Amino acid sequence: MSKMVKAAVLVEPGRIELQEFRMPELGKGAAIAKMVMSGVCGTDKHSYKGESVQNKGTKNEIRVPYPIIQGHENVLIIAEIDREGSLNLDYDGNILKPGDRVTMCPDVVCGKCWYCKNIPTYPWCEKMQFTYGNMRSCNEGNHLYGGFSEYIYIEPGTRLYKIPDGLPDKVAVLTEVICVAWTLDKAKEFNSFSLEGFNFNDTVVIQGVGPLGLAHVIKARMMGAGKIIVTDISDYRLKLAKEFGADIALNSKTTTEEERIELVMQETNGRGADLAVECVGSPSIVPEGLRMLRKAGMYLEPGNFVDTGGVTLNIHEICAKNLRIIGMCNHAHNAYLPCMEMMERSLDWFPWDKFVSHSYPLAQTEEAIKKSMAEDSMKVVVAANM
Repeated sequence: MSKMVKAAVLVEPGRIELQEFRMPELGKGAAIAKMVMSGVCGTDKHSYKGESVQNKGTKNEIRVPYPIIQGHENVLIIAEIDREGSLNLDYDGNILKPGDRVTMCPDVVCGKCWYCKNIPTYPWCEKMQFTYGNMRSCNEGNHLYGGFSEYIYIEPGTRLYKIPDGLPDKVAVLTEVICVAWTLDKAKEFNSFSLEGFNFNDTVVIQGVGPLGLAHVIKARMMGAGKIIVTDISDYRLKLAKEFGADIALNSKTTTEEERIELVMQETNGRGADLAVECVGSPSIVPEGLRMLRKAGMYLEPGNFVDTGGVTLNIHEICAKNLRIIGMCNHAHNAYLPCMEMMERSLDWFPWDKFVSHSYPLAQTEEAIKKSMAEDSMKVVVAANM
């Protein structure tokens, strides 16, 4: 009898069931991996709530294909792999074998379209094959395409990354979200004599310090930011952001928009912040972030990955202040190993053990997703074998 695998299935918005699937047979160039843990991403929360339109306005525009096994921030251990998979699945050229601990880029690209050939470091593929935990139903193919499961099936074309031996699981699981903070590296590319983009000692405002915002706090501090000002509605998260390097923390519940903008102006000699990053996932906060910027300041938008509606902007104000607005949908897939090596080097520099605030067993995946929406949580993970 074939082995049965348990997985948490998002059957429809607001309903998760623990289901069983037959263990798939290993295909050519593929692998089967045992899940260690998977982080709950903001995208998972949106899909759970039924906010399911992604990549709107592109050729990859989709609605989440329920039922689906979620989970794409994964730490896994290779269980089965053939020779072709062993030679080709690791992005950095390592020869993989059973027992190796790896993480993965969730996006499987075509490698042939204009974007894959001309902007190869970002998965902006216009013929995206699929995305683990997000873009393929468990009714399709080999079923096990998400991390909220006992095992995950790794298709050919997937990019795996071997985890350094010294990096604990609860830090390695943060790799994907730290990679998303590559938005700051993109801002560095705009650095010039006119002081555009992200320069050394710049004042950075980060709106929202959940896991994505906290990743940007860490990255901004390591990349030479001056003052880091953060906003959120949770005192728990604001306190943690300060432990990770933020200088000033503002609770949006207990301050007004005008008060927050005025404080940013006071901290920047009346100019405004050099850089602001939206990490809430709500369009409503964007106008405030733009008002916090100085002339020719840059606004980074990695937070609204899912379509949650629009917001009214006065376009003249963007023109009048010479603002730069940079949308960043996705992350650099060549950033995984650098991010893991950075985290390993800085284990004693930041309180990494506090980044993962809650862990849940597979059977309590729904509770994990709900907890991730609470104000007293940071990164919540599902551990398959708790």
